[in-house]
Amino acid sequence: MKLSREGIKDRKAWEEAGVSLPSYNYEAAQDKAKASPEWVHFGIGNIFRIFIGGIADTLLARGEMDRGITCVESFDFDVVDKIYDPYDNLVLGVTLRADGSTDKRVIASLAEAIKTDAASYGRLKAIFTDPGLKMCSFTITEKGYALCGADGKYFPFVQADIDQGPAKDGESPAYRSAMSLVAALLYERYKAGKYPIAVVSMDNCSHNGEKLMSSIVAVARAWEEKGCVPADFVSYLTDKACVSFPWSMIDKITPRPAESVQKELEKLGIEDMAPVITSKKTYIAPFVNAEGPQYLVIEDEFPNGRPPLENAGVYMTTRDTVNRVERMKVTTCLNPLHTALAVYGCLLGYTLIADEMKDPLLKELVCRIGPVEGMPVVTDPGILSPQDFVDEVINVRIPNPFMPDTPQRIATDTSQKVGIRYGETIKAYVAKDGDAGKLQAIPLAIAGWLRYLLGVDDKGQAFERSADPMLDELTQALKGLSLGDVDADIHAKLAPILSNANIFGSDLYKAGIGEKIEALFREEIQGPGAVHATLKKYLG
Repeated sequence: MKLSREGIKDRKAWEEAGVSLPSYNYEAAQDKAKASPEWVHFGIGNIFRIFIGGIADTLLARGEMDRGITCVESFDFDVVDKIYDPYDNLVLGVTLRADGSTDKRVIASLAEAIKTDAASYGRLKAIFTDPGLKMCSFTITEKGYALCGADGKYFPFVQADIDQGPAKDGESPAYRSAMSLVAALLYERYKAGKYPIAVVSMDNCSHNGEKLMSSIVAVARAWEEKGCVPADFVSYLTDKACVSFPWSMIDKITPRPAESVQKELEKLGIEDMAPVITSKKTYIAPFVNAEGPQYLVIEDEFPNGRPPLENAGVYMTTRDTVNRVERMKVTTCLNPLHTALAVYGCLLGYTLIADEMKDPLLKELVCRIGPVEGMPVVTDPGILSPQDFVDEVINVRIPNPFMPDTPQRIATDTSQKVGIRYGETIKAYVAKDGDAGKLQAIPLAIAGWLRYLLGVDDKGQAFERSADPMLDELTQALKGLSLGDVDADIHAKLAPILSNANIFGSDLYKAGIGEKIEALFREEIQGPGAVHATLKKYLG
């Protein structure tokens, strides 16, 4: 049994293995998308394949879409060469249930996979100049929208794209930034007839549509200043009747491919399921394993029409509602809980998030961060209940023992996350009460992150910290601190971090919790076992 067009023709074998196959003519749907695309997507990794691809697959099966999604990879071309092409763009989606069972389906909604090299520019131009193209969506991570470094200057690769300018007739350039490429392709669409389109970020970051619009428009304005494009092109991009940038909130835990899932599939007789790690450190496989719960909320602004996404479980609503849902998830009900488990999991030697929920102290920590401390200042978005959402997270999603998600993965880029995950709740308490002094669990989470940055676990053994753009800077700030250093000047070391509004969104001393975090941190560096002892003292 091989995952390919030819391989899935033996429907009986796949169905006996418990794998659902497409009920629609997927070859016709792929061909129709190639001939007349309506939906193109950038960033074609795991969450896209099982979640966004799954949405399209559902609508195709119901006859509510008649063509697949055009897939574009701008970062890691190995994904196309090793995962899309060899498997005829088919995906084996594996949903991991809390009872240990799995739901398996072949997703066939991905029509073609295109690399953003110079050789593909002509194909991408043809896609973007098609009047019928309705939407261009993204899951390229928040980093994919960044144009400038901390110094406010364009990254060299972005500056090179700006200097290069949009393609002239007959040219097939390669762009280094996805934002430059999309700006160039939208310019092609503008020149072809100012056709309308929705440009939709589906990345897991606040105000994602705003970030996407800001970056694309910035490139266009830089080109305008160079005389490469007319001012009317910028007007086209900023007129939502022509080009809209809807906001969205996405939520589905999609861990790296698990060896246990690979073995289960191979035991069923499905061949060539081994994951690969690409040259750019993408962890990907012919299958995608993920949890069952999923949420996608999108601002309903589509000037050229759209598929009936709501019929596949997508919430179509207003920008204000999207913003409230996103804040609910990111500041209260999921992300701050994950970050606390990530840093303490690394310190306490855990390698599975689910196992941490068996620790009564860690479970109590997340119960206090979300339901106790976050809930009083969260805004109910109306379409989803914050209480029901956080209950599902704490009682169903995070404890799922069959979800191979690790604290080490979630600890990645924590410096970029704490400002929204904890900082917003802190600011809300300051606005409500004058300070955030009544908070206890959130300061404990922040102290845990600072303790994690020492790179020494609760047994006193060194561990490898996850990637973070500020890791070197933070390491330098804490240099000289060590486990058992009871006489250290904690304030001198922590004050530059805790007062940094670029990290936390505000000065935590002015918020009334800086000294509290210092005290907790001091307790956690007393020696081996001090982290567990501190958690027990405040949560036991």
